[in-house]
Order: sequence, then C-alpha cells, then structure tokens
Amino acid sequence: MKRLLSLVVAALVGGAVLTASPAAAAPETTAAAGTGTGFWHAAGSQLVDATGTPVRMTGINWFGAETGNYSPHGLWSRNYKDMLDQMAGLGYNTLRLPYSNQLFDAGSKPVSIDALQNPDLQGLSGLQVLDKIVAYAGAKGMRVLLDRHRPDSGAQSPLWYTSAYPESRWISDWTMLARHYQGNPTVIGADLHNEPHALQGGGGACWGCGDTATDWRLAAERAGNAVLAANPDWLVVVEGVDCVSGTGDPQCGWWGGNLSGAKQFPVRLSKPDKLVYSAHEYATSVFAQKWFSDPAFPANLPALWDHFFGYLQKQNIAPVLLGEFGSTLADPRDKVWLQELMKYAGTGTSGMSFTYWSWNPNSGDTGGILNDDWTTVNQAKQAILQPYLIPPVGSGGGPGDPPPPAGCAVTYHVDNTWQGGFTATVTMKNTATAAMKNWALGWRVPTGTQITSGWNATVTQTGQQATAKAPAWAPDLAGGASVSIGIQATGASTGVPSGFAVGATACTT
Repeated sequence: MKRLLSLVVAALVGGAVLTASPAAAAPETTAAAGTGTGFWHAAGSQLVDATGTPVRMTGINWFGAETGNYSPHGLWSRNYKDMLDQMAGLGYNTLRLPYSNQLFDAGSKPVSIDALQNPDLQGLSGLQVLDKIVAYAGAKGMRVLLDRHRPDSGAQSPLWYTSAYPESRWISDWTMLARHYQGNPTVIGADLHNEPHALQGGGGACWGCGDTATDWRLAAERAGNAVLAANPDWLVVVEGVDCVSGTGDPQCGWWGGNLSGAKQFPVRLSKPDKLVYSAHEYATSVFAQKWFSDPAFPANLPALWDHFFGYLQKQNIAPVLLGEFGSTLADPRDKVWLQELMKYAGTGTSGMSFTYWSWNPNSGDTGGILNDDWTTVNQAKQAILQPYLIPPVGSGGGPGDPPPPAGCAVTYHVDNTWQGGFTATVTMKNTATAAMKNWALGWRVPTGTQITSGWNATVTQTGQQATAKAPAWAPDLAGGASVSIGIQATGASTGVPSGFAVGATACTT
C-alpha cells in the first residue's frame, strides 16, 4: 500500500492544472552573489559559479508552457516583464520553467496571451515566448532552469517517453535546447523529466532495476550525456522516482521525491561535476502520507528527508535541488511542514537549492505565491520563505542592494447605497518617498460582494480577491501622493474589505 500512497497523490501534484516558526537567520551578507558569474558546476554538494564562488537557487516555478496554452499562465492578466520584476523583487533568483515536447510541434501555438499587455509576444512560437522570458529574466539577474514537464500537453507520464513522443524525441529536443541556449549563462541547466514514477499494479519507472525501458537512472544517463555533448556548460538535473525497494522504510514517497536508490546506483555522467539531484516534497493537504500522522511529527521529518534525498547533500555526494514543494497551508500541519523543510534546507549560499511550487495561483492542490488576482502576494507563504531567499543581483531585493522603502495607507468609504448595491471609494496613499511604478492594489472583498465596475484604475475581481491596477494614463504614483479608486458593487454595503496590499507590502488602514 505504500506504492498506492505515492501513486494516488501524484495525479494531484506537480503541474496538474486541469493541473514552531523557523529559526530564521537572515541570509548571509554575501547573499547578493547567490547567482554568481558565468556557468555553474558542483564541488561536492556545493554549487559554485565559474569563479568557484558558492551559489544557490532560491527560486520559483512558473508553469503553463507544458499545457495547451504553450506559454506560462497568467499572461492573460499581466505583462510578463511585470511578473518577472515582481519575482525578482520578492527575492526569487531562479525560475524553473516547465515545458512539454508538444510545445515544439508546428501546430502548437501559444494562446491566452493578452495582446494589450503583452504586445511583443503576439505571433511568436512557444520557443520564442520562452526566449523573451529568458532574456528578461537574465536582465533581472535571474537564472533559468528548463524543466521537461510532460511529453504532451495533456498530463504527466510515468516514463520519460510515450508512443507519440519516444525517447529519441525527448533527447533530440533536449539537445536542440542545449544548442539553442549555448553561451547564454542565464539558462543554467536541464531538469530532464518531471516526476518519473511507478504504476499501480506494476510498470512505470524504476531506479536501478537494469531494464533500459524502465530504469530511470539509465535513461537519465543517456539524456544527460547527450545534453552535455551538445552544451558542456549546463547542469543536468535528475529527479528521483517514487518507490525504491531495498533501501529501507519508507520505500515509497512522492513522485520524483525518492532518491534513496542513488546511493547504490548513482547517475554517471561524462562530466560528473554537472550532476544535480532533485527531489519533490509536498504536504499533508496534498496527500495524507503516513508520516504526517506519526505521533513524532514534526520531529520525524529530518530523518525522513535524510532517507529520501538529504544524504546526498550531507555526505557531500552531489548538490540537491528541492525542485517542487508547496501547499495551500489549509491544514495547520502544512505550515509546520513548510517551516521545518526550510530550516532543513538552510540559509545562505551553502543551503540546499529550491524552487517553490508555484508562482501561479491556479495550481489546484497548492495554490501559489500569487493570490487569485495574479497580482497580490500570499503573505503567509511569502513570510515563511522570505528569510531563505537570496535575491538576484541587481533586482533591488538583496541585502547589498536594498529596495527603496515602500509603504501604503488605505481608507475605504461607502458613498451611496441602494437595495442590492452600492458605490464606494478606496483611497490609497503612497507613504514612501519613492514613486510606485505600475502599481496594483489588491484586497479581499467581503462575502456576498461582487464588484461590477470601477474608475480611476482597472478594477477586477476573482473569487473574493479584488485588484485595482494603475491606469495607462497614470502608471506611477509619486511619493506622498494619493489616488482615489471608485467601485460599484452588488451586495450589502456593510461588509468591510480587508488585506489591502501592494505586491508584498501590506497597507495600513
């Protein structure tokens, strides 16, 4: 039944979009150098840059290009540069960017990209959209890890190939990408295949079984060495599987999360210092794995993580990337799990690399760092991650390059009421001295209220989350200045909105 646990959960995790507080020491004073110079390689379990300086991924997943959109999600709502500005400003220095092989088919055209907000993405192929994102991420000092998430845009696959997209296509697309981005230090590597796993009743991926059709470790060597032959500068990222027999209890975990077999059967590459192992790790709200109900929880977690993947880092075998981990935080244990996992990963450039799942709010089991409005930040999640983030150099978020002070104050006033509706004014003051560029104010709407129109800003509502974006004719709000945003809504006027914030900055009320 251990296998069943991991198999049931995996249909929910990793891009299905239909898809005690930590001892939070501040990042090291050298954290601004966390993304380093040039291409990366491994020195034991430490990632280093071209000069030998320690570096670390503290990143985020932005999914969508692996789906039938053939482009990262949310571009129907916002400009891609605005999104990357916000990621870098929050402190995420690496972007894990999923794609499917189907993205490169001639008939696969990116859709749901708003033309007014993303005019320079119109008419581009999926790869050209990725090129634009890579270029701007690099301009922000970020690094990009490409993730082959699926063979086609429909669903995860247990093996790295299907009948429609055989192993030869998987490898040829990787070598194409390796050559395409050769010489571009923004793109640091290839996450070869997302979440290989076994199938209920037998079949699927194994680790170390020796069958070339199912042994993921052997396939990773074939693809990894092909990538390095095409681009020797890249890192090769190899995820685990779910179940590995003979390695001790528990034998099964999350899809992609079990690297216990790498001790006996390590991945062998032509350039060993380019190998990074990657594990995925999720919380009880995604699936009730037995360790969450253990009376020893959460003290049992470090030993569990040592067993699945942490030994690789602790024994100086190879670097480990927590490629996906996330939660809605709906279950109180999830917050504890996330705090403990971040403590386990550690602070500063010597800590374990990670890319949080996800930036997107539309991941069904985890939600995202963004709220449903695609603009405001989930403060509960960000607060846990923040002490461990190493902002990209030049992003305005690093300890050596602090952002200008930010602040906002909001007042809310109901102006007129009638049966079934009302108008109100939201007034926001920029309490900082620096201007707010392309501001967007978010807040939570009371239950039963539906905003129908707005003025002096572009006002939208998704669920109970409202957003007012700066109008095109006045995109910036000067320091000390105020803006009054009018709204008309249905519902009772007696409800009180809450949670006003601009990006990661909560406003006083």
